[in-house]
Amino acid sequence: MTDELDTAVEDFLDRTDAALSEYDDGYADADATLRVVRNHLADLREAAEDEN
Repeated sequence: MTDELDTAVEDFLDRTDAALSEYDDGYADADATLRVVRNHLADLREAAEDEN
C-alpha cells in the first residue's frame, strides 16, 4: 500500500470507530450509523480504486 492508501485506511477506521462510538453512547440510531459507515466505506473504496 502507498502512503495515500494507508492514510485512507487509517481515516476510515478512525471515522468508523467514531460513528460506532456515537451509536454506543446513544447519540445516533442504527440507520444513521449505517449510513455514515457506508459513506466512509465508499470513500475508502474510492481511494483504493485511485490506487489502481
